[in-house]
Amino acid sequence: MPTILKKSLCLYAALLLFIFTHHVNSQDKVQKIDDLIQKYNSLGQFNGAVLVAEDGKIILSKGYGMQDFENNVPNNNETKFRLASVTKQFTAMLVMQLVEKGKINLEGKLTDYLPYYRKDIGDKITISQILSHTSGLANYTENRKFMQEESGLKVTPKDFVLKYCSEDLIFEPGTKWEYSNSGYFILGLIIEEITGKSWEDNLQENILTPVGMTSSGNEHSDKTYENKAKGYTRLLGDFKPARFLEMTIPYSAGSMYSTVEDMFKWDQVLYTDKLLSNELKEKMFTPVQNSYGYGWQIIEQPIGDKKLNVITHSGGIFGFNSLETRLVDDNKFIMVLNNFEGGNLNHLTLGIVNILYGLEPANPKKSSAEELLRSITEKGIDAGIEDFKRIKDNKEEFVTREREMNMLGYNLLQEGKINEAVKVFKLNVELFPESSNVYDSYGEALAEAGDIENAIINYKKSVELNPDNEGGKQMLEKLQGKK
Repeated sequence: MPTILKKSLCLYAALLLFIFTHHVNSQDKVQKIDDLIQKYNSLGQFNGAVLVAEDGKIILSKGYGMQDFENNVPNNNETKFRLASVTKQFTAMLVMQLVEKGKINLEGKLTDYLPYYRKDIGDKITISQILSHTSGLANYTENRKFMQEESGLKVTPKDFVLKYCSEDLIFEPGTKWEYSNSGYFILGLIIEEITGKSWEDNLQENILTPVGMTSSGNEHSDKTYENKAKGYTRLLGDFKPARFLEMTIPYSAGSMYSTVEDMFKWDQVLYTDKLLSNELKEKMFTPVQNSYGYGWQIIEQPIGDKKLNVITHSGGIFGFNSLETRLVDDNKFIMVLNNFEGGNLNHLTLGIVNILYGLEPANPKKSSAEELLRSITEKGIDAGIEDFKRIKDNKEEFVTREREMNMLGYNLLQEGKINEAVKVFKLNVELFPESSNVYDSYGEALAEAGDIENAIINYKKSVELNPDNEGGKQMLEKLQGKK
């Protein structure tokens, strides 16, 4: 056999071996990711759909659990979920497209575009500050009374902005960072005023249609959608339909729905200049304050001996939450959509990232809050708390999260179990003494129980830890007026 032919055959064999080994390694990776998601699903910490892509190619796209528990309909990779605040990046893109056309100036003032907005505030705030959450605008979703009593009412953007997004500033624009749904609601109205078209039409014409996102859109509460997940709450393994939310309320800050497959299309188009110039995209992806750019959070994530540049955003809304992760240096993408309130999407996503980079993921752990509720149900509040204190230090098997403990307290409060709720909130204060939110919640439960004096003490502590807690300040004034 000629030498040159021998060399060719050796090279060909080596190439086949590389392709086979790469294929086996890829399949092993996908299996590990699928196994990890199944574990989270079996523990009730995830129920939805996941897409994972490497080098611009999908390696896993799958549904887990149920999109409709009542009718036993499973989730799949074409199930539609609410995106919640992931919507903000789309609104930011629409604003930046108008910047590129010269119709919006990033340093222009709010009142330049909404002349009917209150001038004492609107003359101070720039479009850039609204995009980056440095405007000082209050956040309407922090208004508990509104979210509990009026979130089921249909609104129009202009009326809503004038009534609910025009409160006094919580800080001077540009001096701090505070997440504001009100700001992104206002951006939707600005888009409408400039273009003469609805925010929804702008979204469809300038993003969804060009990208081919045929299973995405702005949700309307009075419409039904094929293959759309129902939203649930979950505690103690029981999935219950989530509270109704009129979808004109989140609007341009959080009213979109999509699928994992459509979100992959969105991820891929962001590597091109199809929707926006690279210069303006870079501006979107550059942190202003608190690692936040325009509609995106930009962080550096250590993984093993590497530091990954991550462009990400999460979302949470009645019955749903979501987490989008773009690993832009290596063109990797993870989209996790969940159709119940809660779940553990951050840890799940981090586990997937570890697998993608050849590391072992941490196993999911049981929720100690759920164990506490189970014990309360079976044995009563005092025995339940004693059981909880015995398991909470078992960090190999259980995890204690502030948010889940708070959810348990509010669940008990809504059921009229005020004494039990007070004790759970008190326990959460002991567990997370540096959190403003736990004192706020404990104060609310104490006020409900008629213990005004201690409610005031806890609201004061909450405001001390977070001077921007406007809801806490309002409750303090209200309670002090009762003394």
